[in-house]
Amino acid sequence: MLGRFIKGQGEQRAQQSTAPVVANGTTVVQPVQAEAASDDFLSLKVDLHRHLIDRFNLTALENASKDEILNEIRPIVREFVRVKNVPLNARELDQLTSDTADEMLGLGPIEPLLKDDSIADILINTHKRVFIERRGVIEETAIRFRDEAHLLRIVNKIVSAIGRRVDESSPMADARLEDGSRVNIAVRPISVDGPLVSIRKFSKHPYSL
Repeated sequence: MLGRFIKGQGEQRAQQSTAPVVANGTTVVQPVQAEAASDDFLSLKVDLHRHLIDRFNLTALENASKDEILNEIRPIVREFVRVKNVPLNARELDQLTSDTADEMLGLGPIEPLLKDDSIADILINTHKRVFIERRGVIEETAIRFRDEAHLLRIVNKIVSAIGRRVDESSPMADARLEDGSRVNIAVRPISVDGPLVSIRKFSKHPYSL
């Protein structure tokens, strides 16, 4: 068991959810591989993410493997689905568990966008708004970060791979994700309203003559 990942009860009450928020009237962007995903299924994932983030120590999770996370969250996911009375088959339950682990280990709310091959660009305009470019059309998604601190944690997770940290003393950075996607970041005081992040995804199907 990986009890070190679970926060104390007092800490759970003190910390708010870091799950993405689904806002009414916005376009929900879903990962390509989640074939069974519907609005209800996405809402379930949001609620589950919130439930898990409230319970887990995010700092400890950063040093965990996916297998460790899966072993820890699998019974919690199963119980959560049972309590919510959601009719998922075994494949859907496994997919839900795997997707949730990826989000917790990866780049949080934008992890599904990074996996969607139809998306060319991801544009984060402060913690409140996330846009995508798909086939030349810019769409606003329903994804948001809990607050500015949550977004900054994800930003610094990106730039830590190149030995950098982004803060007020070093408010701009360029980086690349493991798949080659280019990332441009600006935070306060350059970006006065909050962090701005542009991710130009690495094309798996480059144009050829």
